[in-house]
Amino acid sequence: MTVSVPAPASAASGPRPAPAADPSGRRVIVTVVAIQLAASLGFFSVMAHLVAHLRHDLGLLAGTVGLVLGVRVGLQFALLLPVGTVTDLLGARRTGMISCAVRALGFVMLGAAESVGALLCAAVVLAVGGALYNPAGHSLLASVGPGSRSGGFAAYVVAQHLATVAGPPMGLLLLGAGPGFPLLTGTAAALWTVAGVLFLFVPRPGGKSAPTRFRDVLAGVRAVLGDRAFLVFALLTAPTTLLANHIMTAVPLLGFKPAVATLCFSLLAMVAAAVQPFVAVRRRGERPWVLRSGLLCAAAGFFVLAALDGTQPGPLMLAAVLNGAANGLVQPSVFQRTARRAPPERFGSYYGVLAFCAGMFSFAGDLVIGRLFDLGPTGAAWALTGVGACALLAVAGTMAGPAAGPVAGPARGE
Repeated sequence: MTVSVPAPASAASGPRPAPAADPSGRRVIVTVVAIQLAASLGFFSVMAHLVAHLRHDLGLLAGTVGLVLGVRVGLQFALLLPVGTVTDLLGARRTGMISCAVRALGFVMLGAAESVGALLCAAVVLAVGGALYNPAGHSLLASVGPGSRSGGFAAYVVAQHLATVAGPPMGLLLLGAGPGFPLLTGTAAALWTVAGVLFLFVPRPGGKSAPTRFRDVLAGVRAVLGDRAFLVFALLTAPTTLLANHIMTAVPLLGFKPAVATLCFSLLAMVAAAVQPFVAVRRRGERPWVLRSGLLCAAAGFFVLAALDGTQPGPLMLAAVLNGAANGLVQPSVFQRTARRAPPERFGSYYGVLAFCAGMFSFAGDLVIGRLFDLGPTGAAWALTGVGACALLAVAGTMAGPAAGPVAGPARGE
């Protein structure tokens, strides 16, 4: 029996009627894709080289590197529990502008940090900005009509992965020029500032938003937690953030040179982008087998990584292809199924709970994996095997868990 996100009660008798064509929907998609391109270019140009900077330039232990990375990820996704609802109340446009300003400040702080305390402060600011940014962008895309949503999100993911391809080489060039890492983080801050300005071009929602009250935030979170079927889905897909992000930490820690790591990340991103047309057509991302296929690819990729020691670039590229396929399948599947389940006025709240579960899992995983890497090659192999096993457990859970109601499959009948 399959565990899935069921259709809401209002849709039990059939798919939701498609709204009339809205010319502002295309403008929303184009603007959000441009925002994602600028923001992701700044983010990945830094993150692809951050582990090497912390490990080699600042001389931190792998466990300390894991702590810095884990604080950013863990706090960012912990904040999503309330921030998802705050996005519903403030509006995605306003939340997005604030998020970009905070993220720009965080990158400036990261470039100037030379102590563990300063690094942790920068990680906290980056986490706050990320917590505000993600529900803003996703909420804007979820607000467009169902007919445009899957294609719009596919373009959003492609923009992210194009930036993943271009970001690491850009980072290498900036690292080799003058100030090095501070120049790189300063460029990232400038790109996030551009992204913030682009939010001004998103059409304003009709009507005036009510003042945000603390009890409204709590009510939004409670409403999602009361949706037990969705909560089961969120818990079963909790490993997805760790599966998507940990390869960027594991490859440098395994000892691969920056140029090899850059090629690996670029190949991963190209594969993930290439998968998007397949997932978007006929809204395939809403089907449970797409999510399971992505999780199986992720498991295989980490099992390959577990056997590497930094001297085998060929198998590393195989792991990159598998991880790219996993990201390309899992990310749109989770979004599309969440957008189908969540009421339009509550999407931020639903997304916040989903991302909170994934972030807490990733935070705990980064801490444990960092400690295992400090034990040497055997510990690293066990750590990466464990990550792959988490993907298999998620597959098993989505296939054999307790029933969660009607399946939220594609709206059209087949």
